[in-house]
Parts: sequence; structure tokens; C-alpha cells
Amino acid sequence: MQKGNRDDMLSNLPDDILVNILDRLDVTYAVRTSILSRRWSRLSTKLSRLTISVLDFLPHNGPIFEIDEVVRSNAAVVEATTSILAQRDSTRKTIHLLSMTFFLKDSDHISIGHAVAKTMATHKVEMAEFNIMTERDATQCDDDNLASYGKKFILFFDAFPDAFGGLTRLHLENLDSVNRTSLMETTTLQVDHSQLSDLAIGDCVFAELLLNSVPKLTRLAFEGWISFHYPLSVGDAPLLEAVKLNNVALSWHKMVELSKFLCGTSVRDLKLGFKCEKIWVQPECLTKSLASVFRQLRFVNLDEIPEGYDLTWTLFILKAAPLLKELYITVWDHLCKMVTDEEKRKEHLFSEEKGVEWESSASDFHHENLVTLVIFGFQSEKYMVSYIRRVMEAAANLEEVFLYHRLACRKCLDNSRKQPFKFPWTKRQRLSVKKRITDGIDSFAIIHFPTTAGIRCQQQRRTKAAGEVSPAAAEKGDSIFDMVLK
Repeated sequence: MQKGNRDDMLSNLPDDILVNILDRLDVTYAVRTSILSRRWSRLSTKLSRLTISVLDFLPHNGPIFEIDEVVRSNAAVVEATTSILAQRDSTRKTIHLLSMTFFLKDSDHISIGHAVAKTMATHKVEMAEFNIMTERDATQCDDDNLASYGKKFILFFDAFPDAFGGLTRLHLENLDSVNRTSLMETTTLQVDHSQLSDLAIGDCVFAELLLNSVPKLTRLAFEGWISFHYPLSVGDAPLLEAVKLNNVALSWHKMVELSKFLCGTSVRDLKLGFKCEKIWVQPECLTKSLASVFRQLRFVNLDEIPEGYDLTWTLFILKAAPLLKELYITVWDHLCKMVTDEEKRKEHLFSEEKGVEWESSASDFHHENLVTLVIFGFQSEKYMVSYIRRVMEAAANLEEVFLYHRLACRKCLDNSRKQPFKFPWTKRQRLSVKKRITDGIDSFAIIHFPTTAGIRCQQQRRTKAAGEVSPAAAEKGDSIFDMVLK
């Protein structure tokens, strides 16, 4: 009797409230309510937030998938997409979010493109996103795989200009439209898009990414590039405020000057990733162009800097960004992702000298706005202690310094235990390190040595936000939350 009363109470709610409840559920669960009654069936066609992801149909989160799993899961996405969009209530035209995550495989993406294009033609779609995945990740792809994925994407793009024209978010990975007769004859990807607000490109072989006109673009993630030329050129992107750049720099890669790389922008959040290899950023003296690029910068995250190398070069960012409030640095030799075999490193031209020097001293400038310095992978080595001292000398209003132990993902815990690491575990050791850092410095900054459990929620959010490329990438397990401090 009580159960019946509860059912009656739910049924007595107005349609708008029930639809609002259904919108908060995973779309696959929300659609299942349609079998309850005619009313519930009608309600499921009024959903305003439609997120259909192949990851919800896979038995695990990868990053390596079996071919039959990919085929089966992608087919389920096609069926769900065509069914849900075909039954859409034509009188309820506004879709607040239409998010599709799928593999670029066989003709499945064509079926999805047809369904999405038709929906965009008959409904108002406020936000639309494609997260286009490949069944092989970057480490598994050879040249033929990349070329095949690139060809499929170009055909997909050309077939549905209206669907792509209505996107507000696009994530691409592992694509190549290169002419293999000459490695230099790579394709320039030019982007002119009036609606796109979020663009993520990972491990795609383009000579250059030209953002000609993207007036609504606010977030850009660009990972993995070849460096015969500067790989990024920004034209009209007045709203761009968050940029993530991530690359493995080999010995022959050109150093990148951020004043040229990000010319024409004034970002607020900047994440630079080095994947434990050579530093690819060229430190710069303060110029008008560099000051213009960094004039609005509030948050910087320098990720996977190789261990054992001087960090002084990072001060050029602090010097050029007067409004910077938070500086996050992760120093880490992530062994399970690095190429460690000496012969392979020579074959692929990895650089054995990974560091970079900068002659300018920290004593020639003062910074008024930096309040937080966070270092993951702190060691009580001279080069790290000296670096923190220089930051504290420059940052007059620094409030807190958080020094964490080395990160280690679940895959490389055994390797990390074999690596010597000087972290101050005991109270006596920490007092000694604090004295070395603060001796002779007039600063009120509080130095913390927190544990994993002590990572502040804000720091977790900030690190995650800076590290994410896409929902698909996050669900593959690449966020900081799959790492533990040991």
C-alpha cells in the first residue's frame, strides 16, 4: 500500500518536474522509464539533455578495447541515437545539450551523423558536442592507422556540414591527413566556426592548426604535434580563456616561444604538459608581446616536468603574468608511460638532456598577486628548495605552499618504489626543510606537506580541470584522480 502511495505521489507531479528529474539521469536509464506507461513513454521524448556515450556500453573503461567490444558498443550507440532522436517530441524543440561519444568505425559514424543532422534541422540545439574516438589509442597507432582514421573523418566532416556547423564542442584524436610520399607535405587544419566554444585535438598529424575565426571559442586543448613549423596560429578568438598544450618533445623539436605560440590571445588558465620528456618551452625575456599574452593569466599548471632538472625557467611566466594567483607544478618521471629502453630512445631520437636554462634572476622583479604555490613530486633536493625560495622572494603576498610527494599511478607503483626519492616524512625532516626554504626570507607563507587525503577539494578540481581534454579522455582514466601519492 505504501509503495502504491509513493507511485501515486510521483505520478501526480507535473510533466515539467518529471522531465527535469529524467534529465538528471543517464539517458539510457531515463529512456527505460518509457515502458512504465504511456505517460512515461511520452515524457522520455521530451528530454532536453541527451548524452549518449559509447563508454556507457563498454564492459570496462579501457584504454585498450577488444574489437568485438568496440563493434558491439558502437552499434548500441547508433541504435540508441537513431531511436531516441527519431521519437523526439516535435513540439518540444529546444535541446539544451546533445552530446555524442562514439568510435570512428565502419559506417556507424555516418548513421550518427544522419540522425544528428536531421535533429539539428528540426530542433533548436543550444549545445552540441562530438567526442570522436578511435579503437586504438595513440601508443597503438601506426602511420596506416592514423591515415585511415584521418580519411574517415574527412569524409564524415564533408558529408554533414550542417551537423558540424552546429557543434559547440568537438574532440578529435589520432587523425592524419598526411601525404605519405613526403613527410613535409602535411595538412594544415583551418578552423572557421561561429558556434564552437570547446575544441580538443589529441595526437593528430597536422602541420599547423589555424584558428582563423572562432568568435565563441573559450577552451582549447592541443596535444601532440610535429614541429617542422609553429603548430598553432590564433586569429580571431576573443573569448579564448583556457588553453591546454601537451607534447612529447624529441631532440629535433623546435623550442616554442609562448609569445608567438599564443599570439593574439589573453588566456586566464594555462596548462603546459611535457610528458616527462624534454622541456619544449623557450623561456623569454619580458616583452610587450609576452606581456600581452599573459596579461589576464590567473592560473598556471605545468604538468609532468621531468625529475632532476632546474625549475628556474618557469619564473619567466610568473614575471610576465602580474595577475597570476595560482601556480601548480608536477615533477614526475611517469615510468609506465615513458620510453625507457635505451635503444628505443636512440632510435626515436628522444632527448637525454631534458632541461632548459634561464639566466634572469628572480630578484629583479616582485609579484603582488600570487597566493598559492603547489608542487607535486617535491624532493628535498637543492634545486627544488632553491626554486621555492626564489618564488617566495618574488611573491610578496604568497599565502600558502603545498609540497606533495611524488605521484604514482596504479600501473607503476612497483617502479616508483624502486626510484630513490627524498621526501621529508618525519616532523624533524619537515622542520629542517622549512628552515632551508625560509632562512633569511621575509615571508608569511605557510608551508604544508599534505598527504593524499589532505589534497584540498579546490586543488583537486583545479588540477582535474587543467588536465582534462574531454569526457572521453577523463573516463579512460587519465585524470589526477587515478593517481595516488606513495
